[in-house]
Parts: sequence; structure tokens; C-alpha cells
Amino acid sequence: MKCPFCSDMDSRVVDSRLSKDGLAIRRRRQCERCKKRFTTYERLEQSLPLVVKKDGRRENFEREKLRSGILKACQKRPVSLEEIERFLDDLQNQLQESGEREIPSRWLGEQVMAWLQQRDEVAYVRFASVYRSFRDLNEFMSELQELLRQSPPPARNKSTRK
Repeated sequence: MKCPFCSDMDSRVVDSRLSKDGLAIRRRRQCERCKKRFTTYERLEQSLPLVVKKDGRRENFEREKLRSGILKACQKRPVSLEEIERFLDDLQNQLQESGEREIPSRWLGEQVMAWLQQRDEVAYVRFASVYRSFRDLNEFMSELQELLRQSPPPARNKSTRK
């Protein structure tokens, strides 16, 4: 490992331990030439497919970008961060296991919308309104009407009034 101080290539590992999140190995190294210490991290390299955008561009899958969109949709809604992280973990695992080299962005959006629709209809509509880029109020209303058709009727209050 190249020393960040003197650029010498000889260093030795002084200490190794698992990182706090358990996803990397933290190594303390010491340069053999200048004797200064530095830290390196060893992480599992994940091969995720490229995301093919609507305009044909290809981008690396960015979990954080997807997470950000979901968090915006779920703002002030009863969807926990743990649920979101679990969904993203499952989605990322599904992508890795698929063996695909490329996936359409549309597929990702549909996965998120299906998950949000099961969790919170308001978050679903928020995400769908950005994802589907509704051109006018009529398109937005059509989506809401479809959602209402799919939803079970609200539970009636069984308390009796006197």
C-alpha cells in the first residue's frame, strides 16, 4: 500500500479490526520508510448493473440517490428509516443476484412505487408524481382515481352514538 505521506510502497499492517458497520475491515498501517501511520479500509466490491435512463444514458446504480427520493416521498409519513433501509437492502441484493449488466430505470421506479403503495399511499403519490412527471392535474387525478379503485374501503368507526 502506497504511503500517503512519502509515497513509498512498503508498509506493514499494525492493527486490523472490523468497522463499526461491519461492512469493511479497518487496517492501521505503518510506512517502513517514514514510520508514519495511516488507515485503510477493505470493502467487498459489489458488481451492480448499470441503470439505463429514459434518454439512453447509462449510470452506475446509486443507492443513495434512490434513498434520497424515497425519503422525500416519506417525509412526515409513518414509514420508518429501518423499513426504507431494509427495502433498499433487498432491492440491492435482488440486483446483485440477477446477474444483469443493465437494468432500465423504469424497473427501479416501478419497484419503489409498488413498495410505497403497500406502505403509505401518500408517499406513493408523492413519489409517483415526481417519477411519472405528470403534465397536468388530469393525469394526477387519474393516478389518484386508480389508487382509490385499488384501495379497500376505509374501516367504519364501530362506536355507537347516543
